[in-house]
Amino acid sequence: MCVENVPPPSSRVTRRGVLAGAAALAGTAAALSAAPGAVAAPARGSGRGPGTGAGPTGDLVVEGGTLLDPATGEVTEDAVVVIRDGVVQAAGARSRTAVPSGVPRLDAHGGWVLPGLIDAHIHLNTATEARDAVRKGATGARSGSTNFYQDIAVRELARQAPEQAPRLRAAGVFVTPDLGDTVLADPDLTPLARLKDGVRSAQALRRVVEVNLARGADVVKTRVNERAGLPEQDPLAQVYSYEQLSEIVTAARRGGKGVLCHSYSERGCDDAVRAGIRSLEHGVFVGERTLRDMRRRGTYFTPTMTAIAGMIGDRDPVLDKRGRTYLPILKEAVRTAHELGVPLAAGTDSSGGEVTPIGREVALMRAAGLPALDAIRTATTGAARLLGVERTAGRLARGFAGDVIVVDGDPLADPSVLATPRRVVRAGLPVQD
Repeated sequence: MCVENVPPPSSRVTRRGVLAGAAALAGTAAALSAAPGAVAAPARGSGRGPGTGAGPTGDLVVEGGTLLDPATGEVTEDAVVVIRDGVVQAAGARSRTAVPSGVPRLDAHGGWVLPGLIDAHIHLNTATEARDAVRKGATGARSGSTNFYQDIAVRELARQAPEQAPRLRAAGVFVTPDLGDTVLADPDLTPLARLKDGVRSAQALRRVVEVNLARGADVVKTRVNERAGLPEQDPLAQVYSYEQLSEIVTAARRGGKGVLCHSYSERGCDDAVRAGIRSLEHGVFVGERTLRDMRRRGTYFTPTMTAIAGMIGDRDPVLDKRGRTYLPILKEAVRTAHELGVPLAAGTDSSGGEVTPIGREVALMRAAGLPALDAIRTATTGAARLLGVERTAGRLARGFAGDVIVVDGDPLADPSVLATPRRVVRAGLPVQD
């Protein structure tokens, strides 16, 4: 939860090397991924669909399922989704949609068809984790940070081999008091190793943000509290003040980026929101006053309930008790946030090799009191707005990305069906099981 330590790459990390390595990996992976699937191999184009970069894209017709548009709530039976060169060309009832001939088909009869889901808080450290996230329905994602800029490479992998990674907003490395081995992630971070008090001064905080921006991070991740997933830490203990958080936010804004903030305590959540963060992560003890301020500012709430629920039953009694204590409090905070009009985004906080289906978080949003359609929106249209991709993701409409999931069951009756998609399509390319 919130970044497990992983060994650094064995070779020297350079600014260009991480992208070049990802590109090489993507090219090799794409060449090896031609295993036979349940549908005919789609035609691959060379055009640039929304967020697909220079990688291959596909032509595909998804037909026969019941189409749900999260933006409007409209349900269309016997629907057709036409994807050309990785982009939706048309979506709607078969009787009103022209279907091109000679394009591979994916049979969705008996299932429901939705846009690929977006995991707004996930830690993808390896290519295996990236592939697993896509297979489980997350065709888009926002990184919650990685230790050695792996997410920047995953973002490039997603552009070069779309079916192997979600479209990603990368966060780079965590802006946290103790960087640990992360000082080795970039030579420009190594001077911070000699700081006795860690990354706390205004200059040190700016340095980490600036290195992230230089490495190409799309967002900046920081914290205001210690971690809940480590029994020896107190998640209510505050590690950064309002002034320090403001320094981070100002440095990020200077580079045109927003900040997501790991937070638990009532005061910590309030300090983070007042400092101007873009989204509050976890936020178990967020107060109603802060939620009202979030509504006024347009600050998003990403509660990561699956991560909190995942502590229940842990072998460590401290974590088990935290999970059982925190989850009902967090559900109530989510319900209150929704009632007040705070924008919500779904995120799993998956890390350490365990990728949680984003559909589970949607089901927990429903369990917290959101109507089913609003719960689905937290992983589609709502998450897309948070990531700044609302014009290309979160819906299946003309001009949007050809990212699709097909599920067995009505998600408006039972959102948990989203956790086990029957089929996943990424940029018009069927994802292999």
